[in-house]
Amino acid sequence: MLTFDRQPERPLGQVPQPVRFLLVLGLALQVGLHYRSPAPTARADTLPLAPATASLRVASLGDDVALSKFLNLWLQRFDNQPGISIPFKDLDYARVENWLQASLDLDPRGHYPLLAAVQLYAQVTDPTKQQQMLDFAYEKFLEDPDRRWPWLAHAVLVARHRLQNLELALKYANALADKATGPHVPHWARQMSIFMLEDMGETEAARVLIGGLLESGQITDPHEFKFLSQRLGLLSQDGPPGRETTAKSEIRDE
Repeated sequence: MLTFDRQPERPLGQVPQPVRFLLVLGLALQVGLHYRSPAPTARADTLPLAPATASLRVASLGDDVALSKFLNLWLQRFDNQPGISIPFKDLDYARVENWLQASLDLDPRGHYPLLAAVQLYAQVTDPTKQQQMLDFAYEKFLEDPDRRWPWLAHAVLVARHRLQNLELALKYANALADKATGPHVPHWARQMSIFMLEDMGETEAARVLIGGLLESGQITDPHEFKFLSQRLGLLSQDGPPGRETTAKSEIRDE
């Protein structure tokens, strides 16, 4: 019978000194390199352009809405990656708009791209970038006013209170009054132009606008009619009664 001599196991304490030294040195180098490596950074200009819509439709495999939602999530997470963060104001807003448009192209009924434009990307401290997002919401509103009115209404408030740009706010508010005429658009949204005119000190213009609405027969809701009539009365106290006040009285007498 053949037998093999088994080498006795070497206790840890008897590991050769050079081997232990190399192990400790390797561990020390690894730790040192970890702490000396620069912290991960992200650059705003690394946001790429969105793929062409035709390519996205092919990639969606027939589910454009699902891919649109994925693009929304991807863009939202781009500025907040593991261990790094890019302030919105440092992003290339032309490319941000490009991604928002791509999402809308895939899902025209979706609301998130416009919500993100006015509630996320328009909250930066850069007035140029703020207005770029508000104008994007305005342009998209014009394509589907009765569906996209909430985001232009929000744009009115951002333009008024954050940008302090009353003329821009009035432009958006006028678009709401003129274009968003569907039955599901609330009265307050169509009346925002009145309050913008008042803020601008254009009391007479606001009176003319309200008087015109009351005379036109467009106001069929009794609560809205009462509200506008009361508003016209308050505005008329600031100046001599004019044609609008007379029109209001005539309408009430009918």
